[in-house]
Amino acid sequence: MPPPSFAIVGREQPPATTNGETRVSRIVVFGAGGRAGRRAVAEAASRGHQVTAVVRDPARHAHLHRENVTVVAGDVTDPASVAAVAEGHDAAVQTAYRPDVPAAEFFPAAAHALLTGLARAGVGRLVLVGIGTQLEVSPGVLVLDTPDVSEEVRAFSLSHVAELEVLRAADTDVDWLVLAPPPVVLDDEAERTGEYRIGGTAVIPTDSFSYADLAVALVDEIESPKHHRALVAVA
Repeated sequence: MPPPSFAIVGREQPPATTNGETRVSRIVVFGAGGRAGRRAVAEAASRGHQVTAVVRDPARHAHLHRENVTVVAGDVTDPASVAAVAEGHDAAVQTAYRPDVPAAEFFPAAAHALLTGLARAGVGRLVLVGIGTQLEVSPGVLVLDTPDVSEEVRAFSLSHVAELEVLRAADTDVDWLVLAPPPVVLDDEAERTGEYRIGGTAVIPTDSFSYADLAVALVDEIESPKHHRALVAVA
């Protein structure tokens, strides 16, 4: 039996409904061209939601075009850009990363810009993708602080910790959530199962996890928010 710190969830793929009617949301996805981002776009669109896919260069991401999806240019580190692309949306997903910018600068800057821009645009829900190394292997001990973690991985992980600190310190009406997948290489080829485990700040033991099922968890937390203003493990 799994420990009580997390719950097992299954999602077949129907859109959210109320009294039998589809409840369509407008969702803006930052970093839509990446592995997690494009999966989040596909998952949300498949459920009938209207999705705005934000990338740096729309011309390079023609593959994102599909029913219910609009591809636009935007900068997740610029509050004005965030506000402009998020106007009229109900929720946002943050999966963006820029390898040409030091991670220690990028992730905190993106967190600041998202909170400022989304508040300006009136977007109330933000779900971000974290990193498994910021989870705990035992109470108070993060994966990133264990001996087997390289200095390069530790430095990158600390950029996500800094992002979380920005979120926690912010006086904001934006209801944010960081979902951290397990500290394994996520599978970009595996088919969607619609099943995952979620809860707590400890690593959930697993041998593998897919981007497709991470996307299920991201969209579930927009359709039916169950975790708020916290770092939560998903696997």
